Amino acid sequence: MQQIHTISKSMYFMDLEDKYGAHNYHPLPVVLERGEGVFLYDVNGKSYYDFLSAYSAVNQGHCHPRIISTLVTQSQKLTLTSRAFYNDQLGEYEKFITNLFGYDKVLPMNTGAEGVETAIKLCRKWAYTCKGIPENEAKIIVFEGNFHGRTMTAVSASNDPSSYSGFGPFLPGLIKIPYNNISALESVISDPHIAGILIEPIQGEAGVIVPSDDYLREAFALCKKNKVLFIADEVQTGLARTGKWLACDYIEIKPDILILGKALSGGVLPVSAVMASDEIMLCIHPGEHGSTFGGNPLASAVAITALKVIQEELLFDNAFQQGLLLRKRLHEIQSRKGIIKQIRGKGLLNAIEIDSSENSSLAWNICMRMADNGLLAKPTHGNIIRFAPPLAITEEQIEECAFLIEKSL
Repeated sequence: MQQIHTISKSMYFMDLEDKYGAHNYHPLPVVLERGEGVFLYDVNGKSYYDFLSAYSAVNQGHCHPRIISTLVTQSQKLTLTSRAFYNDQLGEYEKFITNLFGYDKVLPMNTGAEGVETAIKLCRKWAYTCKGIPENEAKIIVFEGNFHGRTMTAVSASNDPSSYSGFGPFLPGLIKIPYNNISALESVISDPHIAGILIEPIQGEAGVIVPSDDYLREAFALCKKNKVLFIADEVQTGLARTGKWLACDYIEIKPDILILGKALSGGVLPVSAVMASDEIMLCIHPGEHGSTFGGNPLASAVAITALKVIQEELLFDNAFQQGLLLRKRLHEIQSRKGIIKQIRGKGLLNAIEIDSSENSSLAWNICMRMADNGLLAKPTHGNIIRFAPPLAITEEQIEECAFLIEKSL
């Protein structure tokens, strides 16, 4: 009787979503109601290690007490004014985040996709204002395998049919070239109408594709040589996920435009940010871009605390060390289980590629088995499984999770 009740309770909530919600996601059949640190709990009380971290939005861990405290305190004072007026939180946040990352200005938005849209608009405005590209002729280079969101601009940049099919016509002025191929970039970047390149330092949604350090350094140098803006989409890779504040920090480059999101609020509300120099940012004038919720006092207060948690709890150091341990254990599992074709990652952004030649549902089935065993992960691109736990995970917990992964395989 208890088992029947347990199944029916989960089915009730899944059926609600199926009946009343759009069918634009295909979730694992687990209904969650609570999260704490590296753990999630379903409606039946079962606990799971979270190895997705809401696509790296909860780097600090679920419901971090300091972030929740700031959320509650500020929400009882003032949540939204719009940018028609000043508020007492936004300026403090702008000062904190620009000083932290070394930029002149920040333009606050809400979602990562909005951050990408903002960066593209900034790049185009700079192209016409500063580089002298004729109006409506600016081009931006994007890279095959990219994922910048689901907006029309983002799907226009994609070469994944599941993202763009059925949604045309698409945004013009986007030049698609292979990723991690410096020759391909060299062949197009000298075009005087190229305004910028939009690049993920690691392609997360594509399956944690890590390019060579030389590639990113050379791409950055080519941008400088040709007066082209280097726009880094660090929405998923930033904020300590890869073991440093930014994935770009590994090669010691400073993007001309930096896009952050996801963990900028610790996962408690949408907050994103676009940072740049005065030369770029001041190309945008009042009335030319904005957001009702962007820079709201609640988001501003929460973002400061979320960044301080990463900084003061040294989550980048822990992500680096635990990432090394996780990949070591995954390589050991690979030597015993030939089902793993490849292991990729940096810090705590990792993926395994499954040999699914005999069974196209294999990665999904493995994730189902891992859920049964108390670990939540999700396939991407069919046969790839990402492993990205909250950054406060301990060595002991990594060891236990490695055991659960091998048991599931």
